[in-house]
Amino acid sequence: MAKIKKGDLVLVISGRDKNKTGRVLEVLPETQRVVVEGVQRVQKHTKAGQSSRGTRTGGIETVEAPIHISNVMLVDPETKKGTRVGYRTEQVERDGRTRTVRVRVAKRSGKDI
Repeated sequence: MAKIKKGDLVLVISGRDKNKTGRVLEVLPETQRVVVEGVQRVQKHTKAGQSSRGTRTGGIETVEAPIHISNVMLVDPETKKGTRVGYRTEQVERDGRTRTVRVRVAKRSGKDI
């Protein structure tokens, strides 16, 4: 189970965008990287071409680049500060069956994430 998931609010703790917060747009587990909204913005130069309607495409566009997962920290929902993530097991009953579920917990406040 990943400590950071898509849609989480995270704080950047190192790099040129230090202390910025943003939502996780994408998690890349094979390279241990995340794409965060508004963080690590880079300019991409795309080749000029034409669409099927005849309009020009291409030019310079600004996009978010992935950053390493160790450079971000989850934001605690209660204190609005960075926090580490822990797990707690919980018994859940569905359709008459009991299952054990892992729940993410903020280490700073102890609240569920």
